[in-house]
Amino acid sequence: MNKTSRVFVAGHKGLVGSAVVRSLQRSGYEHILTADRATLDLMDRSQVTCWMHEQKPDIVILAAAKVGGIKANADYPADFIFDNLEIQNNVIDVAYRSGVKKLTFLGSSCIYPRLAPQPMSEDVLLTGPLEPTNQWYAIAKIAGLKLCAAYRQQYGFDAVSLMPTNLYGPHDNFDLETSHVLPALIRKFHEAKIAGNPEVVVWGSGSPRREFLFVDDLADAIVYLTDVYSEADPINVGTGSDVSIAERASLIGDVVGFEGDIVYDSSKPDGTPRKLLDTRRITELGWRPSVSLREGVARTYDWFRASDLA
Repeated sequence: MNKTSRVFVAGHKGLVGSAVVRSLQRSGYEHILTADRATLDLMDRSQVTCWMHEQKPDIVILAAAKVGGIKANADYPADFIFDNLEIQNNVIDVAYRSGVKKLTFLGSSCIYPRLAPQPMSEDVLLTGPLEPTNQWYAIAKIAGLKLCAAYRQQYGFDAVSLMPTNLYGPHDNFDLETSHVLPALIRKFHEAKIAGNPEVVVWGSGSPRREFLFVDDLADAIVYLTDVYSEADPINVGTGSDVSIAERASLIGDVVGFEGDIVYDSSKPDGTPRKLLDTRRITELGWRPSVSLREGVARTYDWFRASDLA
């Protein structure tokens, strides 16, 4: 990758895509291509074909996806598997056929088995059952990374797959019905503080452990790996450390300034008991995250308060 490459960031308005655009701008890339949904519907193959042939990107970073937390996955399983398969199939295939030189596909740590050995190395993929609460999304993402590997094997297409851990940051989804747990908690604690509520209820027991990566750290890793990584095997992107849901809730409450009680609703599902990525491969390639969880939550909360969402 060089600074004059034409880089298409698919999904540039989302959590990850917007961070990738910021990272590319900081790195001095001169030609960053974006298109909103009104201009380019990634689920419409004919639109994707026309747009790619007209814009002629050298590099595609596929950050577009339908994402959501446990409740959203439970409510819309068909949407999560169908929409993601459609987006991936269109972008990956058309990128190859339109002469793109490099494609970076973003998977997810949820592709790994529910009870995989911890930390999870890349070779545990497909060695056991998935977590039922997000299996639809996970199956679509597994299909995407296998599609990249198949196009590399059959056509020599330089498509790579990155497996990020749980993400958060500016431009996240803070809707309590469809968001992931960290932005949902930021909103819950903020609204409880403003209303003077005595407690905040958190889904589950608080015992599961999760790894969290600030989205700008991921974006820097994406730009870095797009330049230096070219293998069929997926590569994990994470921090290499995790916290319990209870520890994270306490930290968020502290950052937000909520002084009430935190109550855990154990009637709600916990999801996977633990998700921690083995990050040795990316570390050996020379990349490490730079933003701590407390700093990242503070920066995310500052963005939330400055937005029209608060």
